[in-house]
Amino acid sequence: MSLRSSSRSSTSWIMLDETYLDPRTANPDLPDVERFDRSFLPTIEQACRDYAVDECLVFGSESLSYADVGALSSRIANALIRAGFEPGMKGAVYSLNSAVAFVAALGLLRAGGVWIPVNPRNSPRDNVEVLSTFGCDAIFYQEAFAPAVAEVVGRLEPLRASVRLGDASSVAASSQEPSDHSSLDEFVEGVSPNAAPVDREGHHTLTIPMTGGTTGLPKGVMLSHRNFCAIEYAMRTSYDGRRPVVLCAAPMTHVGGRITLTSLSSGGRFVILDKVDPQVILETVERERITDFFLPPTAIYSLIDQPNLGDFDLESLVTVSYGSAPMSIPKLKQAIRSLGPVMRGGFGQTECPMFISRLTQEEHFEDGELGGGLVSDQRLRSVGRATILSKLAIMDDCGEILPAGERGEIVVRGPMVSEGYYESPSETAKIRKNGWHLTGDVGYLDEDGYLFIVDRKKDMIITGGFNVYSTEVEQALMALPEVKVACVFGTPSEKWGEEVRAAVVLEDGARCESDELVARVRERLGGVKTPKALDIVRDLPRTAVGKIDKKALREPFWQGHSRRV
Repeated sequence: MSLRSSSRSSTSWIMLDETYLDPRTANPDLPDVERFDRSFLPTIEQACRDYAVDECLVFGSESLSYADVGALSSRIANALIRAGFEPGMKGAVYSLNSAVAFVAALGLLRAGGVWIPVNPRNSPRDNVEVLSTFGCDAIFYQEAFAPAVAEVVGRLEPLRASVRLGDASSVAASSQEPSDHSSLDEFVEGVSPNAAPVDREGHHTLTIPMTGGTTGLPKGVMLSHRNFCAIEYAMRTSYDGRRPVVLCAAPMTHVGGRITLTSLSSGGRFVILDKVDPQVILETVERERITDFFLPPTAIYSLIDQPNLGDFDLESLVTVSYGSAPMSIPKLKQAIRSLGPVMRGGFGQTECPMFISRLTQEEHFEDGELGGGLVSDQRLRSVGRATILSKLAIMDDCGEILPAGERGEIVVRGPMVSEGYYESPSETAKIRKNGWHLTGDVGYLDEDGYLFIVDRKKDMIITGGFNVYSTEVEQALMALPEVKVACVFGTPSEKWGEEVRAAVVLEDGARCESDELVARVRERLGGVKTPKALDIVRDLPRTAVGKIDKKALREPFWQGHSRRV
């Protein structure tokens, strides 16, 4: 059997036995996958026309209609083109959640560009390295991140545009004179509010979110126009004809942004918060009559533990989606008691967003009756069944599909599977096998098709919904002169799902306290990736071939748990 990359249209095509197999299309059980092989841009443009007079984005006192969003994103697109930005070029948005940041991303897309979402919760140093490594031709940023952006601009000059974001309402109506040469006001001065059509095809990249790398370097995931057309179809189907009012509190650089982008066609109203604050979320749900939101489990725990939770009217809620990390079963039951029969679980990953599997609201209850008796704890541990977009299977190391109940790697097919890793066909080939996408997670399917995740093949930790690759943290620790060897692994956490923990061996004669090492690593990596606990040890366990035995370090912490993630 031959295995080699094909140059047919993207790096994710793999040739096996001279037959092209692509996990996005090699699935006869998914109808009309060709419908998604097109540009996503008309979906944005159609939404701005269909719902022109309706409110689209709400951020604090700021409110933008669909017409406002259409006009401003068009002006950003036209200003980019005026500056020499061409289809296929990359543009970064470095910002906390905000209305204008989201519209800037739309403007990049409507100019035919590729959106690079920058996670502001990463350390500035990490973000500078990411943007310098992957490059960008334009950058939009909040003023708080100006120092990091200045360093990026210095490395990447000349950029087509470097634009400081301000108040979107001031430019939506084009009523203010520009006050600063780097402001959004001046950037869009004198351009048309009507975007010209841009030629993009289904396989063209729409966005490149970053995922950690096992070598410590990030990998860029190429999510295409056809991926987003497929996700939009699934989102629209899940709303079943209703127009959602969506709370955007989770980072819009991640799932939050994908939900918003693919819900425009449903005429959604999106209420944006720039941080996850449980009291503000509860107030916003009541005031804005929120119907839908997504949060990682740790944020939901904070929400349902608020002592005044019962003081808020939450009757408007239809779905509260959880994912990105395992959810505690007692906490899930508490959420159902507190918020109502609205909880919806699921499984996705950056390489295959949002719709690998889904556990619907009804599937939390016996006989599918909302508000009835809850299903067993075992069923609640499931991440659901295949979605309208996916086909699931469990594969052994030889590439054979396993029967129900047997454990192996979770694999998936469907049109939301990414095009692969940016400029890395060899890394892409590692996550493609026999027409399947390899998730890197170990699990099993039961007789009813419910998927259970039990471990992780990838050396990765998911803490509070964020991916942390242990090698990156290990490298940061071993960059400290006192540290001789470091091993980083995940331990169970009721709050975070997993916590980052480290065990280190110091250099001979070195004297250093754990807290000091943690503090210095936090300066380098930021809070999410920094170990919550660090043990200084005399030696680390080794395998028979001399490698550090990470499994032996993890095992004591996971005893008594039914899953290892």
